[in-house]
Amino acid sequence: MTDLLLELFGEEIPARMQTRAGDDLKRLVCAGLKEAELPFEGAAAFVTPRRLILHITGLPLAQPDVREERRGPRVDAPDKAIEGFLRGNGLTRAQCEERDMPKGKFLFAVIERQGRPTGEVLAEILPAAFANLPWPKSMRWGSGTTRWVRPLHSILALLDGAVVPLTFAGIDSGNQTRGHRFHAPEAFAVTDFDGYRDSLLAAKVRIDPADRRRRIADGAAQLAQDAGLTLVADDGLVAEIAGLVEWPVPMLGAFDRRFLDVPAEVLVTTMKVNQKYLSLRDGAGNLAPNFITVANLEAEDGGGQIIAGNEYVLTARLADAEFFWTQDQKKTLESRLPALDQVVFHAELGSLGAKVTRLEKLAAALAKDVPGANGELARRAAHLCKADLVSDMVYEFPEVQGVMGRYYALNDGETAEVADAILQHYSPAGPSDACPTAPTVVCIALADKLDTLVGFWAIDEKPTGSRDPFALRRAALGVIRILLENGLRLQLEKAFATARSGYAVAGDQKKEAQGLLDFFADRLKVHLRQQGMRHDLVQAIFALGGEDDLVRLMARVTALDGFLVSADGANLLVAYRRAANILRIEEKKDAMRHDGAVETALLRQDEEAALAEALSRAVEKIDAALAAEDFAVAMAAMAGLRQPVDNFFDAVTVNSDDAAQRRNRLRLLSQIRATLHKVADFSEIEG
Repeated sequence: MTDLLLELFGEEIPARMQTRAGDDLKRLVCAGLKEAELPFEGAAAFVTPRRLILHITGLPLAQPDVREERRGPRVDAPDKAIEGFLRGNGLTRAQCEERDMPKGKFLFAVIERQGRPTGEVLAEILPAAFANLPWPKSMRWGSGTTRWVRPLHSILALLDGAVVPLTFAGIDSGNQTRGHRFHAPEAFAVTDFDGYRDSLLAAKVRIDPADRRRRIADGAAQLAQDAGLTLVADDGLVAEIAGLVEWPVPMLGAFDRRFLDVPAEVLVTTMKVNQKYLSLRDGAGNLAPNFITVANLEAEDGGGQIIAGNEYVLTARLADAEFFWTQDQKKTLESRLPALDQVVFHAELGSLGAKVTRLEKLAAALAKDVPGANGELARRAAHLCKADLVSDMVYEFPEVQGVMGRYYALNDGETAEVADAILQHYSPAGPSDACPTAPTVVCIALADKLDTLVGFWAIDEKPTGSRDPFALRRAALGVIRILLENGLRLQLEKAFATARSGYAVAGDQKKEAQGLLDFFADRLKVHLRQQGMRHDLVQAIFALGGEDDLVRLMARVTALDGFLVSADGANLLVAYRRAANILRIEEKKDAMRHDGAVETALLRQDEEAALAEALSRAVEKIDAALAAEDFAVAMAAMAGLRQPVDNFFDAVTVNSDDAAQRRNRLRLLSQIRATLHKVADFSEIEG
């Protein structure tokens, strides 16, 4: 057995692309090995700003030898048939074997193929994998035609210490790599993974992103502790920084305390987004006038010049933020509203000013369905919720939209409820974001998302595949979370209609609403699957139609789930499938459905009469329970059908020789199906 060591070395790969690139390289190479029948024990990918690394262990020295037998035509078959068989297998008649078979003597082609050396196969697999890496963005350089994320400098490809000969992007593979850009730029040879890793470590390169993240986090935390401060946790930023450096060296810097008069969110945003700095808090929990930057080298002066340079750049940025903050407070949010008419929301859906007008009406209407909500407060919050988008601060730092709206609203004398609604109306912005709970916030957050969804459905601009440029999936998931986490009873179709009334766009509104409801069903299934819940039960209830109250739907899903895990539920599901299968076959044969009423006079066996009576009682109980939203009682009524259904199938022959009796028994099966479909479409249930 042998190991493969691969390194693609070049210019800096954008941090956001690194993890995916490492995973893709491993996936493509491993897929190639599998197709080439080359098993392996393990595969690990590593990535730094300047290199993609793959280490595969336990490879065989060669492919396995292959012996394949293919049966051809009879030996006395027409010449053309025999010639076609020989030509297809690249053999002569003399190279084939003749074997006696039960139906005569046949030709057999025995093909033996010796396995190729692993290195020879890798020389084909690797360049193909490199070429197929799906970079989000790529470039050409020099006179070459190969596209890659950044210019490549060298390719290290070793199999058991020997170079795998290959060429990609005009670069021949070899056994050399380079260390840190500044500390150890000279090339050196390696022979195996352990030596490669250790040599790079000595050359100031840490190849493991997890190791770099850990050193950044631990080093920053220690610097903060030494200064009597606390690090503001930001795993995403730490991971991004780890993609910018091969030899992380955290350093503590400071800025003028006067900038603390600017909202903390702005300071944190500009340090994070523009400078990739980690923020700190003092003992009282307030933002400290300090930051942590991570250098990519060990400076001879201990980092003094690096810190001074970063402090200089940050001061300029914070001075801009201070200026915007001062200037913005001179104008009210109300006075900014006319400017929204000049900002396009979407070419076919009008301006942001028009969106605000729709939000005012929609938020006030939704307030009627949100316990504790005040329609006028909701209308006022909607009126001002987008005004900060035309402020200088948000123009410069888009990440603080909503945040600045709250500050400016309070500065203008708006109520705390209105200000908080402006802040939170974008929430939840993602699966880890907190869901709003305050009534006014719920109204405006729902209105914002529903208006967007309904508008884009009206112009038939929907997500396709992985493409979702307007974040409509996120908007739908936000609505789902707001409704479910607040236990909010809202009829979605009614809400769609209210939102749609704000648009003058022509279209089939009923069709749009149904399509949007189906989209919500898909998003709800994804949401439940991520939580480890059964998404097929959602489809089973949605398939019946008419259910657009997500809180009620989830109550039905919970009750149905509890029913199906019981012995009665599991057995009744089996019986349902048996009945449905018989019906499907017989209805196809008869070219008609057997949905008519059961004729009591034709119920000649006790078991079929008992089933008919049990179904009648169950329908009555289920209808009453569903009307009262007592889904546990509805499930109990279904559970009562288990024994009569089992007895029927044990004792009754459905396909009787008596045509009238057969038809009547098929109608009885149809009633089983129809009765269970009052609760859910059992054909959609998996397992």
